[in-house]
Amino acid sequence: MILIVNKYLLGKSFKGASLWPFVILKNHDLKRDETFINHEKIHLRQQIELLIIPFYAWYLLEYLFRLLQYRDRFLAYKNISFEREAYTQEVKENYLSERKFWAFLKFV
Repeated sequence: MILIVNKYLLGKSFKGASLWPFVILKNHDLKRDETFINHEKIHLRQQIELLIIPFYAWYLLEYLFRLLQYRDRFLAYKNISFEREAYTQEVKENYLSERKFWAFLKFV
């Protein structure tokens, strides 16, 4: 994981983003936010499991499906299976060591 801090690379509604092998952060304080970093590490694992490019394709397609389903951008984002896994498990500091392969499927 390579951390990059740059407030200009992200949209105003984003604090960070995982783009294998980078995690882009909006500000330096996020480096010390263990929950946030764990959330992004979960995304990096998901990306590796799906061989990176298919992850982004799935993410986009699921976002579009959820957008049609909820008709709300924020709800669509929060209900993407990858996000649901990351948000529910981000507080567990040992989650990645115990996580099963393709665990995000439980959240589809």
